[in-house]
Amino acid sequence: MSICIKDNIQNMNLVIGCTVGCAYCYARNNVRRWHMIDDFSKPEFFSNKLRLMEKERPQNFLLTGMSDLSGWKLAWREAVFAKIRENPQHQFLFLTKRPDLLDFETDLENAWFGVTVTRKSELWRMDALRENVRAKHYHVSFEPLFDDPGEVDFSNMEWTVIGTMTGAQSKKVRTDPAWAYSLMEQAHELGIPVFMKEDLAPIIGEENMIQEFPKVFQTVLEVQKAWHK
Repeated sequence: MSICIKDNIQNMNLVIGCTVGCAYCYARNNVRRWHMIDDFSKPEFFSNKLRLMEKERPQNFLLTGMSDLSGWKLAWREAVFAKIRENPQHQFLFLTKRPDLLDFETDLENAWFGVTVTRKSELWRMDALRENVRAKHYHVSFEPLFDDPGEVDFSNMEWTVIGTMTGAQSKKVRTDPAWAYSLMEQAHELGIPVFMKEDLAPIIGEENMIQEFPKVFQTVLEVQKAWHK
C-alpha cells in the first residue's frame, strides 16, 4: 500500500498567498473556501507561527505549501532562515515555480530548495534554481506532470517527487505512466531517490509504486517513531 507524503512531510504555512497564479492551484481554492486571507495574490507572513519551528521532536516540514518562495519578502526569508539554523533537528523544504526571481546564497544544512516542473518547457527552472539559489541541497517536484519532460539534467538534485493532477481536473488531465518511469530511471541512474505520490497508484498500479526519501528525511522519520516508544 502506497503511503501519503503528507504523513511524512508536514505543511507549515508560515506564508499564505502566491503571485504565480497557476490555473490548477489547490492552495488558492482552499484559502478562498476557508477565508484564510483576503487576497491570495498578496502573500501574508504569519510570524506568530515561527515558534512552531522550535519543536523538539524532529520533523520534515514543507514551508511553501500555500505560497511560492519567490513571493516571500527578504525580511520573512531572513526570519525563517534564522529559525532553521536554530533548529537542526528538523529538515525544511521550499518550492518555487519562479527561481528566476530569486538570488541568494545560504549554507543551511537542513534546508532543501526545489522547483516545480509540470512540463518539458519548464525544465529551465532546474537550471535557474542551481544558478540563483546557491544552497547545500536541491530537489525537484514533477507535479502535476502534464507531458513528457524527456531527458532531464538532474545535476545536484538529491530528491525527485513525481505526481499527477488531483481533484476535479484529474479526469481531464492524466499523467502517462511512461513519463513517470522515464523520470524514475533517469534519477535512479544517478542514485537519486524517487517518491511517486499516492495519486499515481491508480495509474501505474500499487505494485509499481516507488516511494523513497533522502537518508536524512528517513532518519527524521525513524527518530519520530522512537519518540512514541
